[in-house]
Amino acid sequence: MKTKIIFASLLLGTSFCFGSCDFFKKEPKQNPDPENNPGPELAMATTPDDDTKIQVALLLDTSNSMDGLIDQAKSRLWNIINTLTTLKYEGKNPKIEIALYEYGNDGLSATSNYIRQVAPLTTDLDLISEKLFSLRTNGGSEYCGAVIQDATKQLSWGKGKTNMKLLYIAGNEPFNQGSINYKEAISDALRNDIYVNTIFCGGSIEGIDTFWKDGADKGQGKYFNINSDEKVRYIVTPYDEKISKCNDRLNSTYMGYGAQGYEKKAMQAEQDKNAESVSSSNYAERAVSKSNAVYKNESWDLVDRVKEDKSALQKIKKEELPKELQNKSPQEIKAIVDQKTQERETIQKEMAQLAKQRQDYIDAENKKGKKQDDLGNAIASSILGFAKIKGYTAEK
Repeated sequence: MKTKIIFASLLLGTSFCFGSCDFFKKEPKQNPDPENNPGPELAMATTPDDDTKIQVALLLDTSNSMDGLIDQAKSRLWNIINTLTTLKYEGKNPKIEIALYEYGNDGLSATSNYIRQVAPLTTDLDLISEKLFSLRTNGGSEYCGAVIQDATKQLSWGKGKTNMKLLYIAGNEPFNQGSINYKEAISDALRNDIYVNTIFCGGSIEGIDTFWKDGADKGQGKYFNINSDEKVRYIVTPYDEKISKCNDRLNSTYMGYGAQGYEKKAMQAEQDKNAESVSSSNYAERAVSKSNAVYKNESWDLVDRVKEDKSALQKIKKEELPKELQNKSPQEIKAIVDQKTQERETIQKEMAQLAKQRQDYIDAENKKGKKQDDLGNAIASSILGFAKIKGYTAEK
């Protein structure tokens, strides 16, 4: 049985094409008459919600022979996150949430259609990384309609008109398998303003013949096809090492508190190691993500918690504080947290400068030769396309 993954699809690839000719003209619900093309204007005129979100669900095929694609997905996670962090809505940073599903794995229950929600929509990027690195392949039956239906119904999708909701599904078996009709599942997604993008692991014509492009057309998304065996190529830059050293300093500013503090700080370090195990470039990509506003950990980090809630120190119990702070006075604790906050902001500014220089270097190198047609680049272009129609701007 052939097998392919999505996130992986999200990263590597050889070629792609638009899922619909009027992809940038049609908005579900907002554009009943494509001839009048009111979609973008309506999107631009929308008042921003207080909680504007970009929500991305990744539906990955984890049936047999998908190990290479999973590895490629790991190598592109932070690159995709960094693309998302460039987006603003009327100058404001949207909340970014990622969800992860696996499907087509014999280790999963047949009664659930061999589908598992690996992680719900969450801002916890370390959790997504941890779950992605834990995926294992196993032969199975791939039911695209069923997993699209589950993601549509189970996830907590935002209701605001300024939200951007994207679903990416990847695999290589016929798109129409299973008892759930993919057309009906996609129709339900569109009724919730969720755009469906498909990634076929194989030749473009085969993907068209097996309904993957039809899925993207009906989902008003994009259709991609990728070479699942291609290795991701990295561009090493003169700034990677400097960014890595900044990351070490950045980690020292995190102060775990509460029941999850120790565990989550350990997870942060583990995901650093996971990223580094892929490549030094991937490690630098993760470090850049950690320097952005999207990387927030107020649920376990004292600095982020106080930044979110100025009165947090008055609410946290003494025994919930980091051990090194438990014998300090309230004034001393505040002074230490303030110092860590200033240190972090200084490091983040330094990293932002280095990240821009790094990206400029990569862009220049890409212009010298043929740019790799991988899913990271394809996904980035689709994200930016959706962002434009929804009224977001990209800021490097």
